[in-house]
Amino acid sequence: MTGRVTLVGGGPGAVDLLTLRAARALADADVVLYDRLAPHDELAALAPGALLVDVGKRPGHHAVPQHEIGAMLVGHAASGAHVVRLKGGDPYVLGRGGEEVLACHAAGIPVDVVPGVTSAISVPAAAGIPLTHRGVSHAFTVVSGHAPLADDELRHLAGLGGTIVVLMGIGTLPSLAAGLARHGLPARHPVAVVERGCTPAQRTTLGTLGDIVQAAARARVASPAVVVVGEVVRLAHDGDASAAELMERAARWSVVA
Repeated sequence: MTGRVTLVGGGPGAVDLLTLRAARALADADVVLYDRLAPHDELAALAPGALLVDVGKRPGHHAVPQHEIGAMLVGHAASGAHVVRLKGGDPYVLGRGGEEVLACHAAGIPVDVVPGVTSAISVPAAAGIPLTHRGVSHAFTVVSGHAPLADDELRHLAGLGGTIVVLMGIGTLPSLAAGLARHGLPARHPVAVVERGCTPAQRTTLGTLGDIVQAAARARVASPAVVVVGEVVRLAHDGDASAAELMERAARWSVVA
């Protein structure tokens, strides 16, 4: 009997930012294939009795190639299991969720998608940075920094205005900063790098296009991190302190609940 697959967006990493629908899917799962950026520390409680399989990718190291993940989804579901693919953020925001849905469709496996809270929005918010703000920015663009952006892409971003959010962009931060400056953004343009967002270990490094590479090197910034470029960065105030207070409140709430 054919089973089914549910792609679940796990949010930015904090377990209390899972949606109710995500929690229900995990509770019903027979098998969970999870990423390293998904909230996996409490999976044994969230998915009791399920087989838990770590298929997470790390920078420069893909322990399980993407085509094998697709085959695992199909194989477990074909045996009758309810398979949950737990991903960080939202499955369709730079998460390769579309590829996994296509793999399931090609094999005739029913698949549902549970949206998640993307780190592109939640992590800047946790650091006190609104991506839009009246009179400052009326739009934002999310791009992948996994590989250096082409010159045409950098030119477009620099001329677009608003806020730029870069995911997986620590390794390509030097080329991003230099490229945006080369295409017209001033050296004083504000930049923030928010590491380990929405967790108690969250840390923000502030700078400008002219000095953010040096500031990030001094701070030994590491992935996972979200890079925010734009005037809205100036609106951040006590971002890390606010995030820590939020996490403390969430912990107290969970104890009371």
